[in-house]
Amino acid sequence: MMLNDKANEAIEIMRECNMLVSKTLAEIAKIVKPGVTTIELDRIAEEYILDHGAIPGFKGYQGFPATLCTSVNSQVVHGIPSNSVLNEGDILSIDCGVKMKGYYGDTAYTYAVGDLDSDVAELLRVTHDSLYKGIEQAVTGKRVGDIGHAVQQHAESAGFSVVREMVGHGLGKNLHQAPEVPNYGRRGRGSMLKDGMVLCIEPMINLGSKAIVQDPDGWTIRTRDNQQSAHYELAVVVRKERADILSTFKYIEEELIKTNKGLPWQNKKP
Repeated sequence: MMLNDKANEAIEIMRECNMLVSKTLAEIAKIVKPGVTTIELDRIAEEYILDHGAIPGFKGYQGFPATLCTSVNSQVVHGIPSNSVLNEGDILSIDCGVKMKGYYGDTAYTYAVGDLDSDVAELLRVTHDSLYKGIEQAVTGKRVGDIGHAVQQHAESAGFSVVREMVGHGLGKNLHQAPEVPNYGRRGRGSMLKDGMVLCIEPMINLGSKAIVQDPDGWTIRTRDNQQSAHYELAVVVRKERADILSTFKYIEEELIKTNKGLPWQNKKP
């Protein structure tokens, strides 16, 4: 199926949105370190997004109070920025969205705050790699279950667990739209992937049990066993031979290397 000009124009706007999210997360990469508060990161991200002609995609969405979701250690997703200070050995998942020209961008990255225990560093590496395993399956004619199966197999074969209740999603004029994209599943099952579909694929992988609970704030999701959780997300367009990735970790990882932090899974305690 050939996409019409209007559909291709929408995809290019979403590429612009997702590149802005990627560059916002790179601004965060410059300043993530022990002693920084997540509310300070939120302020910097909001300023950067507004300065670049967009608005925060999350702020006010269903009542969410901030620009970023900042989820520390056992918080899986939807953590609310606060005056809590980041500590050496923490991991910090930041999920960020923007809205521009009527469309959304949405991407997430998990940062290391200083050096990590080796098992936590491995959790980050495997979660990051499982995302790309899922993206390999985002091809015309495959099914949503092929994406979930690839993520699940990679994460579970390394000894980690996959969160079931929180899923990826379609992206467009709405921040969350059909289809849902679980991080587990069976090959050949689920919605058919069609050329031009825009998806957010976002593995949420736990060090311990897959079970999660919600905090009394009504937003923050954390692991029931209080062990760490990692989260990486990219927006992609389903294409015939391989997915077209709209957002990128390139700018983030360049900043991490430039500021001598290294990639998150390289930061291991001696």
